[in-house]
Amino acid sequence: MKEVELRYNSYSSFFKSHYGTRLQKLAIDAGFSCPNRSEDRSRGGCIFCNNAAFNPSYCSPEKSITQQLEEGIDFHRRRYRNSTGYLAYFQPYSNTYADIYTLRTRYEEALSHPLVKGIIIGTRPDCIDEEKIEYIASLAEGGKRFVAIEYGIESCYDKTLERIGRGHDFAATQRAIELTARFGIHCGGHLILGLPGETQEMMINEMAIINKLPINTLKFHQLQIIKGTRLAEKEYCDTKCFEMQEYIRLVCDLLERLRPDIMIERLAGEVPPRFQVHPELSWKRPDGSLIRNEEIGPMVNAELERRGTRQGEKLVDNNP
Repeated sequence: MKEVELRYNSYSSFFKSHYGTRLQKLAIDAGFSCPNRSEDRSRGGCIFCNNAAFNPSYCSPEKSITQQLEEGIDFHRRRYRNSTGYLAYFQPYSNTYADIYTLRTRYEEALSHPLVKGIIIGTRPDCIDEEKIEYIASLAEGGKRFVAIEYGIESCYDKTLERIGRGHDFAATQRAIELTARFGIHCGGHLILGLPGETQEMMINEMAIINKLPINTLKFHQLQIIKGTRLAEKEYCDTKCFEMQEYIRLVCDLLERLRPDIMIERLAGEVPPRFQVHPELSWKRPDGSLIRNEEIGPMVNAELERRGTRQGEKLVDNNP
């Protein structure tokens, strides 16, 4: 069978070309919290946030990091039989929201596992400083390990960040990403599409802003209204979610305007229907079965092929 040409820069292709194999992420809940959940900052975090909706079953702060890794390896070996190496992915909440001693203890327990080839740290832009960045950079041991930080950008607009209760402005995001890049750490970002108050034109225009940041990877996530979040409260009852084809068209519009060197790690999010306020809005096939996250990529690629375009084709400035 002829291999399909990808019209966007895939993160998985990066690992295959650099390491010769698939490196599977293993999510870890190391018990970190978030400054936006402290009593003096907000009433329960950002309006969209319920990390339980994204955690795999083996991922729990009641288990040791080593136990979570072992259970994660067993879980993924059944699904991805070709995986021979793993990346410890510190995922829920803000995984730099602690002192250096705590970070060292938790990160290095994960890295001591013989099958773990590197570490990915998910965090907020306002939970990083030069001391932490310097320490995280040292974990690469001169390139022997893969080390990355993923920042929740969520939006490039200060009004949106204020509206969703983010607790920092976009300038904080720029500073954190620039500092991370200065220390040579692989840097990723996460954008939520469809946040309250944002138009499709605003989301498309974000690509010009993202293009100016020294990031390596980008994740897209469609807004989903999750139980137990402030977004599920009555004041946000008119918030709308994307229909699948509408979302695919939007993502293609974004990719066409995104720097071609930025790797796409994820094109859509996936939340189990039991966590959704409107499970009837889940993306489904005609037979009613759910469309999984990994199926969105081929659909996006097919739409780019239909258009005759690819990532970066409509860059306004090739040297942003």
